[in-house]
Amino acid sequence: MRNKYFDLIDQTFDWPQAEFNLDPSDNTLVWNEVHVMDLIKQYGTPLKVTYLPKISSQIQRSKRMFNVAMAKVGYEGEYQYCYCTKSSHFSFVLEEALKNGIHIETSSAFDINLIESLFEQGKITKEQFVVCNGFKRAPYVENIARLINTGFENVIPVVDNKNELDLFDQNFKNPTKLGIRIAAEEEPKFEFYTSRLGIGYKDIVPFYKSKIMNNEKFELKMLHFFINTGIADNAYYWSELLKCVNVYIELKKVCPELDSLNIGGGFPIKNTLAYNYDYDYMAEEIIAQIKQICNRKDVPEPHIFTEFGSFTVGESGATFFSILDQKKQNDRENWNMIDGSFMTALPDTWAINKRFIMLAINRWEEPYERILLGGLTCDSDDYYNSEQHANAIYLPKYDPQERQYIGFFHTGAYQESIGGYGGIQHCLTPAPKHVVIELDENNEPKTRLFAKEQSYKSMLKILGY
Repeated sequence: MRNKYFDLIDQTFDWPQAEFNLDPSDNTLVWNEVHVMDLIKQYGTPLKVTYLPKISSQIQRSKRMFNVAMAKVGYEGEYQYCYCTKSSHFSFVLEEALKNGIHIETSSAFDINLIESLFEQGKITKEQFVVCNGFKRAPYVENIARLINTGFENVIPVVDNKNELDLFDQNFKNPTKLGIRIAAEEEPKFEFYTSRLGIGYKDIVPFYKSKIMNNEKFELKMLHFFINTGIADNAYYWSELLKCVNVYIELKKVCPELDSLNIGGGFPIKNTLAYNYDYDYMAEEIIAQIKQICNRKDVPEPHIFTEFGSFTVGESGATFFSILDQKKQNDRENWNMIDGSFMTALPDTWAINKRFIMLAINRWEEPYERILLGGLTCDSDDYYNSEQHANAIYLPKYDPQERQYIGFFHTGAYQESIGGYGGIQHCLTPAPKHVVIELDENNEPKTRLFAKEQSYKSMLKILGY
């Protein structure tokens, strides 16, 4: 009878995978050639880990896919990769990403201070593109102006609403490249029809003619297109892309200097071992469709910008817990209690019912059981179970004599910023240790402790005690 946890995984998924396998010496999980139990023995749990080489491999993968797609169809524009800083602002993330000749997309005023810090450290140059998105209040515009007025050549403030242009005019001293964001229509299942960000399709050309065309300070270079649900092979995405390219074509007729199309809204990341998404096909189809529409209208093909945040950094992250105890609440529900909180360490599981890859770290040779996972806080929403996610949760049977460790993978995007890194967590649950893994000169994984577990003293100080 095949009733071991290994049997469950082996029969359910294609196993092993490039990213995951087992150490044959002790049947514990290996992730990106990192022996997870060695990490846990060294640092304990709860533990957050960032595997930096994955960031570079994702960037190079995207560059390769889009450049191959362009070569296949003879596309005449260039491809530029931007990293969305809002996905993860940590210095080690930006430094790793910037090793790959990328550009930056910003969302707020403090992002500009981050850009300036990177420039002072020699991590970024004044020639790199800085695409400034988001609704812009005066401090954000003033910070963008400081970049432009001090010689950053390729800062592109993207007009999100018509009133921003007056702020730009007041603050920018040097000639400025601009973008305009399209307010895309949302998916039919959304509770609202149109994105709150950007300017409506029909208003863009009239807005350009009345406000930008005759202003010598501004040069419109980019049309920005963002789909909230990301790049997906469905009728909704292709319909919105078609509308966007048609707006580009109409705008290009009256604005010859327009030369770039930003297809923001990124590629998805793997959230199950059974994940199936054809990245190469999507890149090829996007490029082919843009070229086909432009050629039909006799318009030069635009340079293509992508803004990938989760795709860049999401798969580099993992979060590890141990099972403290099992509570049998009735004849059907076994609650395995973790030594942390989903609401604080993985807030997307609570806020938007997001699913991550979850695997046992050890005890793969033990029989499995169906369980529910509960967090440490006293909030009833601090759990992870089959009602919130597509499949039931299975783990090796609980044994009080042998500690069970579990891992959530591809948690590298947004969790720290949403959970409030370094601040006050729900029920004063401390933020876990954070370890960074990079490769040494021999291409072997090397770990360093980025942050200790949050102390009670630091929390009391924030609270004014």
